[in-house]
Amino acid sequence: MTTTIAAPDAELQAADFSPAAPADSSAPASAPAAPPAPLAERPKAAAKKTAGKRTKTLELTLTVTGTADGEWRAELKQGATYLARDLTVAAAAVSRAAKELHEDLATPIDEVIEAARSQQAARVATLEAELEAARKALAELV
Repeated sequence: MTTTIAAPDAELQAADFSPAAPADSSAPASAPAAPPAPLAERPKAAAKKTAGKRTKTLELTLTVTGTADGEWRAELKQGATYLARDLTVAAAAVSRAAKELHEDLATPIDEVIEAARSQQAARVATLEAELEAARKALAELV
């Protein structure tokens, strides 16, 4: 006789509970049969994930480009489409935005801005020296 038993994981398993023929014919017929072998346990199936509401991902690419002269430009893309292109952005605004986003972004950007600031300060000093020399030359001509 074959019996079907519902397992905890809702799969059906079959077991044969037929008594085996006695190996020794001298054994009394009224002797209880050996207990059936335990059912082999199947590994449980992985829990099914619910098909809950999935959050739609929106991907935008913001590219900010700076020059050694301290000029910054920005462009914004969604996929292959430009939403904004070749916008002039102040270095201070780039620094503030980076700080708002994450400290790991702000540190290298601030270093680049500081290097550009130092280069501009050196250029201003050179131009001031040239201007002073031009003023002296002009004063001698008068």
